[in-house]
Amino acid sequence: CCCFLHAYQKHIHSLSFNSVKMVVRIRLSRFGNKHQPFYNIVVAQARTARDSKPLEVIGTFNPVPQRPTNLSDEEARSARAYKEISLDRSRAKYWLGVGAQASESVWRILNLVCLHTPGAHHLLRSVSGFGYRGVG
Repeated sequence: CCCFLHAYQKHIHSLSFNSVKMVVRIRLSRFGNKHQPFYNIVVAQARTARDSKPLEVIGTFNPVPQRPTNLSDEEARSARAYKEISLDRSRAKYWLGVGAQASESVWRILNLVCLHTPGAHHLLRSVSGFGYRGVG
């Protein structure tokens, strides 16, 4: 009787851990130097640290405005600076489809690369003086 009860408790305990759903977030992971940030757009478990190993890297984001380099000096000064975004849109759609939650920053980036997400229109803010250039 006692052995049966112990085995049953172990079975219930293992079921409770196996049925727990893993909360996954799409968020930014910071790289780069001081005053020169560079971000990877990653899919990671919600409880892990910001720079821990992610489940998948789906893109990059460089928030420091870059001027085009293939222009002459005069043209480069008058050219518009771009913040570079590289994103694997199919993987982002996949992760959102299976229930991953995106951070507020990532919602803005997804909307900027025309991966429209429902209910996130209020998160877009206008960025004066800068444009965004998609790479991927």
